[in-house]
Amino acid sequence: MKAVICGKYGAPEVLHLQEVAKPQPKANEVLIKIVATTAHIGDIKIRAFKPGMGRIKDLFIKPFMRIFIGFTGPRKKILGMDLSGEIEAVGKDVSRFQVGDQIFASSEMQFGAYAEYLCLHQDSAIASKPNNMSHIEAAPVPNGGLTALLICRKAHIQQGQKMLIYGASGSVGTYALQLAKYFGAEVTAVCSTSNLDLVASLGADKTVDYTQKDFSQTDIRYDVVFDAVGKASSAQCKAILNKGGVYLNVLTSLSSLRLKSEDLVYMRELIEARHLQSAIDRCYPLEDIVEAHRYVEKGHKKGNVVITIAPNNISE
Repeated sequence: MKAVICGKYGAPEVLHLQEVAKPQPKANEVLIKIVATTAHIGDIKIRAFKPGMGRIKDLFIKPFMRIFIGFTGPRKKILGMDLSGEIEAVGKDVSRFQVGDQIFASSEMQFGAYAEYLCLHQDSAIASKPNNMSHIEAAPVPNGGLTALLICRKAHIQQGQKMLIYGASGSVGTYALQLAKYFGAEVTAVCSTSNLDLVASLGADKTVDYTQKDFSQTDIRYDVVFDAVGKASSAQCKAILNKGGVYLNVLTSLSSLRLKSEDLVYMRELIEARHLQSAIDRCYPLEDIVEAHRYVEKGHKKGNVVITIAPNNISE
């Protein structure tokens, strides 16, 4: 099968396409024919070896990351954390899925989605794909969407509360905006000029262009402030919180998140009820993975960048 290999850390050019052995499912695994995956920010950071916790924290965390992930390059040579596709085969002990099931899933730190096939344990974060989404639209949900859901749950958002989302036009941000609206919040979305129309179309009540205005220079106080990209200072965010308000940062929340299939089922239900959609910026074929990583690394994508692997199935 075709797969993208990351043999060492570095620029996008370290990624290269090659033929590798097709995996075979164990007794409790499913074999997935992948139709679409994403150029996820997690993949970009692993490839470039940029933890992204902040300069001081990175000095301490990088040595431990090298032990866990790999010293000169990632131990998991095939990156890719999101996927949407079809069950092609099942192990003898699998009871949750059948051959032919259309699914979406997260491989989390197992990675492996930059390939034509991947085996996952049946109890992984896998669920039936929403029937009103293509594989391209479904692929970003298992990481960006679930991350937004689990972090929003930490805020215990109540009807009528005011919430500000910094980085509302990114993958996590676009899902968080829609989820916050579904939970009843009044949402202020902070993004750049070129993304104002996008966040407005997703339901933002108010927008702030951070290239023109400091979002923290306001008399408004929020019940929840969520930094969905981990780039705002905590002092700025906390300065505009109500007493007892909740400040959330995507980077500091990630280590405590556990992606579960039941949460993915919940996301599917919201999608099929048309409360949630995926914002897709660009699509690249697997052969153009270097260009996709290069584009995401610039930091200006709108929503999600998708990688197509089985073009004949992308509309299903």
